[in-house]
Amino acid sequence: MHIKFPKTVDNTLRYLRLKFLPKTLFFRTMLLIFIPLIVVQVVSIVAFFNGNWSRMGKKLSDNLTSDMAMVIDYSQGNPKKVQAFDKLAEANWDLNVTFYDNNTKHQFMTKASKHHKFITGFLEESLKNKFPDFDTNIYLTEDRDILWVLIDTPKGLYRFETSSKNIFTTAVFGFVAWMIGTSLLLFLVAVLFLRIQVRSIADLAQFSEDFGKGIDNKAFKPYGSAEVRKAGLAFIKMKERIQRQISERTRMLAGVSHDLRTPLTRMRLQAEMMPKGQDRDDLMQDISEMEKMLDGYLDFVSGEAGEKSTFVDMNELILSILNKFRNRNALIRYATNDQVSAIQGREQGLKRALTNIISNAFDYAKTVAVRLESNNNRLEITVDDDGPGIPADKREDVFKAFYRIEGSRNKETGGVGLGLSIAKDVITSHGGTITLGDSDMGGLRVLISIPL
Repeated sequence: MHIKFPKTVDNTLRYLRLKFLPKTLFFRTMLLIFIPLIVVQVVSIVAFFNGNWSRMGKKLSDNLTSDMAMVIDYSQGNPKKVQAFDKLAEANWDLNVTFYDNNTKHQFMTKASKHHKFITGFLEESLKNKFPDFDTNIYLTEDRDILWVLIDTPKGLYRFETSSKNIFTTAVFGFVAWMIGTSLLLFLVAVLFLRIQVRSIADLAQFSEDFGKGIDNKAFKPYGSAEVRKAGLAFIKMKERIQRQISERTRMLAGVSHDLRTPLTRMRLQAEMMPKGQDRDDLMQDISEMEKMLDGYLDFVSGEAGEKSTFVDMNELILSILNKFRNRNALIRYATNDQVSAIQGREQGLKRALTNIISNAFDYAKTVAVRLESNNNRLEITVDDDGPGIPADKREDVFKAFYRIEGSRNKETGGVGLGLSIAKDVITSHGGTITLGDSDMGGLRVLISIPL
C-alpha cells in the first residue's frame, strides 16, 4: 500500500531521507533496532517514574509528614515533651526531634545546604499540604545522607532529622542501570550479528563487481543467511553460464575467421595473377576492405576474452600509445600525473580502447591533448582535439557497432565503425564510463572515468 502525499510534502520527505537516512544497509538496520530500543527504554522509565516511583515517594513522604505532625500536635511547644517524643521517635521511626524557641532558632541554619528537588520533591509537597499555615523548609547535608526538615510554628521551630533513605531509595538507579545495561548488551549482540549478515552481502557485491571487471575470484563462497547464500549460488551459476557462452562464441568466431580467411587468401592470390589494370586494383581494394572489416568484427565480438586482470600503469600505457603517433603531422600534448596509482584491469583491452580513441583524434585533428588525473577515487582520462567534432545528436549513435557519420568519416579514414564500440565495451567492462562532449580546443572531448 502506497500513501500519496502532496508534492511539497513528498519532496520534503525525500530530502530528509537523502539528507539524514544512512546510506548503508548496516546502519539502516541498526537504526531500525536502535530507535525502537530507545523508545521502549524511555517509555519504561517514564512509566516507572509516573507509576511505582511517584506512588512510593508520595507514600513515604506522607508517612514521615504524619509522624512530624503527631509530634507537633502532642508537644505544643513544650521542650520537655519534645525531648520525650525524641526518644520515642528515634527508637521507632528513625527520627530525631529538636525544638528551638524563637530566639535561638536561626543558629544552625548555615550548617546545611538547600534541598535537592529530585530527592525531596514529594516531601515538600506533602509538607505544604499538611502544614499550610506554617513555614516549612527542607535541607540536606553535603553528603545528602541526612535530611533536615524545619517547621516554623508560632511557639518555636521544630527541627526533624532523619535519613534521606526514608523518603528516597537508590533502587531507581539500579532499575535504570539494569535497563541500560541489558539494552547495551542487546545492541552489541545485534551489531555482531548484523556485521556478519552485511559482510556476506558486501562480499557478494564485491564478487559481482570483480566479475564485471573481468576478475575471476574463484575463492568466493556464499555464506550468511539462506537468502544471501541462495543469491550467491545463483550468481555463480550465472557467471559460469556467461563464461561458457563467451568461450563457445570465441571458438565459433575463431572457426569462422579461419573459414573466411581461406577463400580471401585464394582470391588475393588469383588477383595477384591477373593483368595489371583498373579491374585488378578494384578487386584488391575490395579484398583489403573485406579483411579489414573481418579483423574489426572479430576484435569487437571477441573483446579481450581470456586476458587476465593485472595492475596497469596508465602513465606508461598512454605514453606507449602516443609514441606510435609521433611521426604524424599533429601536435601532441600530454599532461602526466605520477601520483595516479596503477589500476587493476586488462592491459591489452585498455590499450586497444585508448588506441582507438586517440587514433580517431589524430585522424581528424591537428592538435591532440591528453590529460590523466584522479578525482573522487576515479581515474579520469581526457582526450581533446581541435577537429570537426561530433554533433550532439550523434554522440550516442557513434557507440553503436558499424555506425559511421556519413559525410565526415568514410571507409578510408574511419574504418568500419567499430572503434568507439570496442572502446566503450572495454571501458564498461572495467566498471567505467565514456562520454563525449565539446572540447575547449574547439573539437571533440572524450572523457573516460574508471574506478581506482
